[in-house]
Amino acid sequence: MNTTAQLLQIENLVLHFRTEKGSVQAVDDVNFELDFNRAVVILGESGCGKTSLSKALLRLLPRNVDRYSGKVFLQGMDVMSLEDEEFRQNIRWVEMSLVPQAAMNALNPVLKVGDQVAEPVMIHLGLSKTESLGLVYKMFQHVGVPADFVHRYPFELSGGMRQRVALAMALVTSPSLIVLDEPTSALDLLTQANIMNVLKRIKHELGTSFILITHDIATSSELADEVAIMYAGQIVETGDASDFFPAPLHPYSQMLMASVPRLRSDSDPIFITGQPPSLMNPPAGCRFAARCPYRFEKCAEEPPVFQKGKRKVKCWLHQ
Repeated sequence: MNTTAQLLQIENLVLHFRTEKGSVQAVDDVNFELDFNRAVVILGESGCGKTSLSKALLRLLPRNVDRYSGKVFLQGMDVMSLEDEEFRQNIRWVEMSLVPQAAMNALNPVLKVGDQVAEPVMIHLGLSKTESLGLVYKMFQHVGVPADFVHRYPFELSGGMRQRVALAMALVTSPSLIVLDEPTSALDLLTQANIMNVLKRIKHELGTSFILITHDIATSSELADEVAIMYAGQIVETGDASDFFPAPLHPYSQMLMASVPRLRSDSDPIFITGQPPSLMNPPAGCRFAARCPYRFEKCAEEPPVFQKGKRKVKCWLHQ
């Protein structure tokens, strides 16, 4: 058992999918850590493996898994060593839960939302339906959902309210960690801001830690204590948000930040030329080398390793 005082520690996490054309290396040797009452934002382009990482953490795996390995320590316990049933009963939705990308798809259209939010309480905590609904009312108050919405169906709610219900469902069993997969991607700007304010308040009031998976840099910066940049199935840079946003280190991180329009800047946004590598046959060296303006010979030949220090960056330029 790991004796770390941290909430979450991920070591060499791998998730590959089997397809007719070969194995897709969606998550490949991912390492990062998260402390209690902290929020880490995982940023990257579409297709870089962010959602697959969330599935690997919660063991929500499809049938075509080719390889699934590594270590995930949650409060010092290696949850990867648990049997599937033990993980389902004691970890998923008890210690670690998920807010999926599309809340409407996560809610059953023919069941009242209060009953759906109460279900994990009844299953995992063993409370009666009356006791469970009492917790639902409390959680709806935390996330800003009116109490009478308990008796409504998902189609009677706006997109923002459905997202709040999905958040209440993730919070209702009081897990220490919540993974949010693009929680604001389908919402308008005002609703996005409201959801982020709810998350900040919950973090402050309940002490919950978050992994926020997104490509929305501007919105995520409101919540982030730490940042992890993901590219082609790997984490290529991690660091405190206060250090990262003013001065990213990895060339990909720099170009990603430069692609965001800024209100108080005369410079135009840039775009990252080229295409990400195929995750079926990634390059032998740095996976960003073909698109990197600073590449040199070693980049194409040898995969970079994290350069240790206060900032962690997987790039030979910082050796």
